Amino acid sequence: MAHFAEVIDGVVSRVLVISNDITTIDGVEEEQRGIDFLATGWPTNGAWVQTFYGPMSQPEKRYHFAGPGILYDAENDAFHDPQSYPSWTLDTDLFVWRSP
Repeated sequence: MAHFAEVIDGVVSRVLVISNDITTIDGVEEEQRGIDFLATGWPTNGAWVQTFYGPMSQPEKRYHFAGPGILYDAENDAFHDPQSYPSWTLDTDLFVWRSP
């Protein structure tokens, strides 16, 4: 199954799951096929971005699995939690918040 996050103004509003039959052609998964499918049935004022389960610190997998309220940094193509405390800083190697 392929998971896609609806991102509006940098914040994930929901995650939808679609069949790999939609995103895969000749055994190769193509994100754009999922985006096109979702755009026709679930139009959004934001964007659809594929999200992946897996270990942390995988830039090729957008670092973290998205869920409602998670932030998406389009410039770095990364999902991460909102800032926990004002004094914490974002570690852009792993996209996690670090305490001072």
